[in-house]
Amino acid sequence: MKILYGVQGTGNGHITRARVMASCFNKLGIDVDYVFSGRANKDYFDMHEFSNYKAYRGLSFDTENGQVKNLKTLKNMRVCKLVSDIKSLDIKQYDFVLNDFEPVTAWAAKRADIPVIGISHQAAFLSENVPIFGRGVLRKSLIKHYAPASTYLGVHWKPFANNIIPPFIAHHNHENPVAVLNKVLVYLPFENLDSIVDYLKDFPEKEFYCYHPNACNQSFGHIHLRPPSRSGFLNDLANTSGVIGNAGFELASEALKLGKKLLLKPLDGQFEQTANAQTLFAMGMAHVMNYLNPQALDDWNSAPQNKQINYPSDPAPLIDWLVKQQWNNTQSLHKGLWDSVAL
Repeated sequence: MKILYGVQGTGNGHITRARVMASCFNKLGIDVDYVFSGRANKDYFDMHEFSNYKAYRGLSFDTENGQVKNLKTLKNMRVCKLVSDIKSLDIKQYDFVLNDFEPVTAWAAKRADIPVIGISHQAAFLSENVPIFGRGVLRKSLIKHYAPASTYLGVHWKPFANNIIPPFIAHHNHENPVAVLNKVLVYLPFENLDSIVDYLKDFPEKEFYCYHPNACNQSFGHIHLRPPSRSGFLNDLANTSGVIGNAGFELASEALKLGKKLLLKPLDGQFEQTANAQTLFAMGMAHVMNYLNPQALDDWNSAPQNKQINYPSDPAPLIDWLVKQQWNNTQSLHKGLWDSVAL
């Protein structure tokens, strides 16, 4: 059996989920090739799990100061390049395509009439019971047309439907897993870095470790800037008291697994992040702000820790389900995975 795995590369969340899957695929000796799209090839990092992966431009969105810029996004879409990449991708040798909201492999498989199993957080929004907060019909249509699949399996924090599974969070051996009460991890990659530093400077009682694509290793008093680094990020996440971030799915999932409290500023104009923030707020698992609000940070500083949620770390049951091609039966997979999660 040979599988092609397409992964959305715009943010790091999809790649984080793919790392967990890739590690298990490698242990089981399953032959998998990887395709990423959504950012320039030079901007990927810590990709050793994926061997000789391919990277395409794909589709992404442009942001400025924490907001999606729709006109700029449309201008930079390069639809002709996307169509050319779809047509040039030869996938006839694959039994099926595993797809995490990645358009090139999804559409190439549709053209070749090869099954596509769409497993992503976005796919969860296709289920009726999942909160989507406005214009649901349009957004569901966009999800289906962005990365079409023959079977959809959603990933979410709660078992909203029989085709929704929990996130898989890999276990890591951290250098110092003991939480430091005054340490805060900050990951706001879509915000202006200078604005973040200005926002944090009035809270000298906290030590902020801020990861950002435009940062280099330097400190300004209690504010410590860090460039992208998976290992460094995970070590800081392990011993922080809480996380300030945009409302991406995977970072929030990792924080929930470790019981870290969350202060979220969803990316303006990105419906998924808005839905994530509102869902976690309704669950009592996050504070939410619509801009870099000092009062929100002040209130959050005195909030208690979240309880730990024991999301699974081993995706072997999911991979077994994939390999056996039990795609029309999600109920037993759903039950088996959620039974071990105490919400």
